[in-house]
Amino acid sequence: MSRHVIRPELSEAKGQGLHNIGEASALTGVSAKMIRHYESTGLIPPASRTFANYRLYNDADLHRLRFIKRARTLGFSMKQIEQLLGLWSNPGRSSAEVKQLALVHARDLSQRIAEMQAMQRTLERLAQHCHGDDRPDCPILDDLAAGEM
Repeated sequence: MSRHVIRPELSEAKGQGLHNIGEASALTGVSAKMIRHYESTGLIPPASRTFANYRLYNDADLHRLRFIKRARTLGFSMKQIEQLLGLWSNPGRSSAEVKQLALVHARDLSQRIAEMQAMQRTLERLAQHCHGDDRPDCPILDDLAAGEM
């Protein structure tokens, strides 16, 4: 016994407040490519489809996409976003779990910032020692060739 899924026409779906992927992208600031990626990785549920197989998104989907976009803007990894989405959708969650996740991420960011500042200082020091003229000797290339930090 087969089940038939009734798929609406796009105009009918829009009348029901649903959005195609282009509209979802425009409304959330998330590219259509990333929306499809998030769907393929399970960060958003599989989209319902029209009769012509166009993806359809409801307001809850758009809200979830905005959540993901904001989390990405704050530098959370996909795995962390998955955890955050799980906590967000769990009304029985403990805010302590969310706080801990945010604090761990903030510490990781701080470490990455310190590492990048060290890289910046090294590059500035190397550039100061480079004559930047027609001579072939270059302390920047010498440092890269030496492979030392």
